[in-house]
Amino acid sequence: MEKLTEQLDEFINRLADSDNFRQELSDLCSIYPFSKYEYIISTFLSNGKLSFDEYLAIRDDYIDRNLFLYVFEITAPRGFGDTWAFGHLHELEPSLQRPNKRIDVDYKGEYDLFLEWKTHNIKIEVKASRANDREKHDEPLYLKALSSDSNRPFLMNFQQLKPSCCDVFLWIAVYRDAIKYWVMNSDTIQTHPDFTPQHRNEETASRQNDYRKEDIYEGQIMMTEKNIRNFDKYLVSGKRLKEAIIEQYKKLMDKR
Repeated sequence: MEKLTEQLDEFINRLADSDNFRQELSDLCSIYPFSKYEYIISTFLSNGKLSFDEYLAIRDDYIDRNLFLYVFEITAPRGFGDTWAFGHLHELEPSLQRPNKRIDVDYKGEYDLFLEWKTHNIKIEVKASRANDREKHDEPLYLKALSSDSNRPFLMNFQQLKPSCCDVFLWIAVYRDAIKYWVMNSDTIQTHPDFTPQHRNEETASRQNDYRKEDIYEGQIMMTEKNIRNFDKYLVSGKRLKEAIIEQYKKLMDKR
């Protein structure tokens, strides 16, 4: 939204009475879908300060920067995680399947997807998060949404990680303009320096050496602007998900 505001500010500066127009905007009552942006654009189009071609250029540019902004409008956690994320992954890689007791008689919901490979069913745990500006506490999600090249502080907490229950983790990070994927095997998560117990309180938070990572059953990894580059080697494109899952599974089997 910042980029769009900058673009429209440039057009407002073309007005002879730009100060009066800005005051008019500050007094404007906006109710969806009639917003100040709609008002600015329609005003400029009507008085010839904005050509239709310029409008189309602004529109296309905004869409390109916000292809996945709609994902930030999904408010229900299950709607985002269970519905959108799994549907999105299935579109990318149809061979990813939902488990059930016909496939795995011992299945109790401890992992999310599986991939058939040779004689194996690779168990996959999926975690999804959205990149939000962590300093905009009181704003709705779609206004906190960050672009993939943003330098703003953020926090994506990949939580309820249970390495003993799956073979491979598939993480999804949604930005307003892009989606990123990380694929790691369970041993990588279990031994990762940032992997900490999920359920911590005031007492245990002050003790850093009261557990062994290999004993953590359920944990979390908090990804921020400070440590995100540490996961770069696990980044994969959406077209390589299947290949990356198999690669990570093979690495896991080589260790066992």
